Amino acid sequence: METILITGGTGLTGKVLSQHLVSQGFHIIILTRNKQAKSENNNISYAYWDYKSKQIDINAILKADHIIHLAGAGVVDHKWTDAYQQEIIDSRTQTLSLIIDQLRHHPHHVKSIISSSAIGWYGADKSNQEAFTETAPADNTFLGHTCQLWESAADQAIDLGIRVCKVRTGIVLSEKGGALTEFLKPVKMGIAAILGNGQQTVSWIHIDDLCGIYLHLIQNKELGGAFNAVSPIPVSNKTLTISLAEIMHKRYYVPIHVPAFIIKIMMGKRSVEVLKSTTVSAEKIRKSGFTFLYPGIEVALRQLLKKN
Repeated sequence: METILITGGTGLTGKVLSQHLVSQGFHIIILTRNKQAKSENNNISYAYWDYKSKQIDINAILKADHIIHLAGAGVVDHKWTDAYQQEIIDSRTQTLSLIIDQLRHHPHHVKSIISSSAIGWYGADKSNQEAFTETAPADNTFLGHTCQLWESAADQAIDLGIRVCKVRTGIVLSEKGGALTEFLKPVKMGIAAILGNGQQTVSWIHIDDLCGIYLHLIQNKELGGAFNAVSPIPVSNKTLTISLAEIMHKRYYVPIHVPAFIIKIMMGKRSVEVLKSTTVSAEKIRKSGFTFLYPGIEVALRQLLKKN
């Protein structure tokens, strides 16, 4: 049984991924700031860390065969003040640097680091442009810069002879929270709230497929570098919203466009994340041998909402 050390393991993706990996025969150690954290599952344990004070349970690192890095302050959780933007960056990069510094100074048997990243690397679609692939440069925006620093922090491990993969994640759809919960709020009241003109492309992924990609990268030791974690069939915001409303209410819903200026007033700088169009290719991960369980939005939503 190999051991996987996970940062950010108490978050939405981390919780689902931990259970998924345990079902595949791995033992999981989750780094947490909660010193009282305990697990009812014998194959999941917790270890203390606090990157701000540079504290970490070195024994957790010494037990690890692989490290999955998911830690990071939520991008749309708070207003983008200068201080919070720095927190977004530090919570991704300083956490990784703390771990890699320990790997430099202690004997270990870590074979790979699989670090989360985001499709914020790419920025917005350009006119007449094909879908973004992993070879595209980082966008000259806050999120593009953040992703570049994030991935560079992970790449520090390459000099230690550790295989590094970066998972550029799209909009994750899960029944346990996150983006789908926000989409559902107006839909539950019979309102299909289309954001802006609704034509912006949403590069999304089902939570189970995201977990599957992490497992795929752990198991296939020849893989390295960046991989887009998005469905092979992106959709417009309007298509996603209407599909959700039809699954929930059939024909009994009211489509409403929420003007872009209102979203900008409500969300400030963060509004770019819900109004921009980003079309991202899944070809690299598919060509590596990964098969999506939920490539289409309707089958994905029906599975998440348990609607046949």
